[in-house]
Amino acid sequence: MNNPLVFLTAVLGLGITAQWLAWRLKLPSILLLLAFGFMVGVFSGDNPDVPGDTITDEMLGSKLLFPIVSLSVAVIMFEGGLTLRFHEIHESAKTVLRLVTVGALVTWVLAAGSAKFILGMENGIAALTGAILVVTGPTVIGPLLRHVRPSRKVGSIVKWEGIVIDPIGAVLAVLVFDAIIEGDPQRAAIALAKILAIGAFLGLSLAYAMVQVLRRYWIPDFLHNPVFLAVALAAFTVSNLMAPEAGLVTVTVLGIALANQKTVAVRHVVEFKENLRVLLISCLFIVLAARIRPSDILNIGWQGLVFLAVLILLVRPIAVFASTFGSKLTKNERWFLAFLAPRGIVAAAVSSVFALEVAAHSHDGEIVPGADMIVPVTFLVIVGTVAIYGLAASPLAKRLGLAVANPQGILFAGATPWVRALAKAVHDEGIPVLLVDTNYQNIAAARMEGLAGRCASIVSDHMEDIDLGGLGRLMAATPNHDLNTLAAMEFAPVFGRAKVYQLPPGELRGRRREATPSHLRGRYLFANDANYDSLELRFATGSIIKKSKITDSYTYEDFLARYGEDVQILFVLTESKQLNIITAGEKIAPKSGQVLFSLVRESDSHK
Repeated sequence: MNNPLVFLTAVLGLGITAQWLAWRLKLPSILLLLAFGFMVGVFSGDNPDVPGDTITDEMLGSKLLFPIVSLSVAVIMFEGGLTLRFHEIHESAKTVLRLVTVGALVTWVLAAGSAKFILGMENGIAALTGAILVVTGPTVIGPLLRHVRPSRKVGSIVKWEGIVIDPIGAVLAVLVFDAIIEGDPQRAAIALAKILAIGAFLGLSLAYAMVQVLRRYWIPDFLHNPVFLAVALAAFTVSNLMAPEAGLVTVTVLGIALANQKTVAVRHVVEFKENLRVLLISCLFIVLAARIRPSDILNIGWQGLVFLAVLILLVRPIAVFASTFGSKLTKNERWFLAFLAPRGIVAAAVSSVFALEVAAHSHDGEIVPGADMIVPVTFLVIVGTVAIYGLAASPLAKRLGLAVANPQGILFAGATPWVRALAKAVHDEGIPVLLVDTNYQNIAAARMEGLAGRCASIVSDHMEDIDLGGLGRLMAATPNHDLNTLAAMEFAPVFGRAKVYQLPPGELRGRRREATPSHLRGRYLFANDANYDSLELRFATGSIIKKSKITDSYTYEDFLARYGEDVQILFVLTESKQLNIITAGEKIAPKSGQVLFSLVRESDSHK
């Protein structure tokens, strides 16, 4: 692999392949990305006798590699900041603050002590390693939260901690480097003040400037994403030139400030950055992992496994329980937080940069004892924590009652009488439902029937405060087709496009007559002619929801013969209690043991 073009193409291809395989196998994507990266390093023909002679250094050059990595991390942190909304943690703000202060301090001290006594690192290197390992990582936390789907409160705490702790860890590493490696505590104090001042001033100032520019429409829509990206990268670079690692603070503050202002919409920018983040993470992990030979990690020996176990079983729980002492979190919520701290790309990037800094400051060519272990130990922790937390987080959340396996619950947009009848039929099978409607009488009626309901618009900001735990799908069934479409678009990023459904419009007899393109709407429910008016008419004229169990003696053919070919199948409940929502044009073949939810005339139900 001596061609840079081939190398870059291979990295991108392997990265996307790893993401897809992880999705198919329901595994943490970073595990596969690291595995592919190690394989690139092993099979690239690097010379193990020449330090630093790796495929990434050869293809990109160390002078180009780390600036690219740093700018990529800046984009990831900016995107992370854009996802942080203050309303998410209005109940847990103190908990988050203590996790990123008290928790960070406890983690640093205990991790540094463990590195010294278990790994035999010199004091300064141990302190630097502990600082680097303070970070957790939005690149790992985000995918885990999408997979686990814990309660809203716990999920918000984990997300906020994972993003805010990264610049804190990077800044702490700078301070430790200045105070211990360089032996200048006064310089470290000055550096801290500069970093905080630069990050806050530039981040808030640029956010205000961007809001004013967008508010006056000085930038056309097609340039919004490129301009935001350019501003974030420029802010990161300028900040780092003014003070090392101030850039991460600046872009994080910039993202948070933009996310929480109410003047202009930035959601389209968030969506673009999310896609860019996936691409960057896919490439970065492979590129950085290719610089590490598996033998470097294996050479740490059994001490590395002990160190990893101490981080997971002792350091993280102690840090969490110290930070949440006296908080309103339940015991189960605290235990979940205590066993969720995977490290990600920021730890990998920061460790790689500071390993080079330590080497550059070595005297008389002698490397500080333990300095060569910083990167291998960090990657060992990344691999170990991602593997353990990634595989254990979902079962643990379910065991603690903080998440539901494959959430079957349905969020109903609309709560008119026949929609309540649908929700009631589903609810009676033990499947959670939540009805949202702007008509309070409809919501009051739903609550009288034992159904959860909220009086709000399905596309309002109020929905961001609603706990969607246990809900995995949307059924938009209001009389307004455009509102149904907006609801589907709104919740597609939350549930996935495959799990957002809406009623078809009133006229749908061919592709030319479709009111909305398929990429801008949800999947059509039940049948092409099952629009709101037709379903309301059927219920008004005596149709009811009938549950029919298919057996060997009562087949699907017998069911059709009894109720007629025009019967409307709504849902199919499998033996394992999986509720399948029928969509327009779907061919169904119910098996013995499954239950059909169908819309039939009441007179036919007594046949």
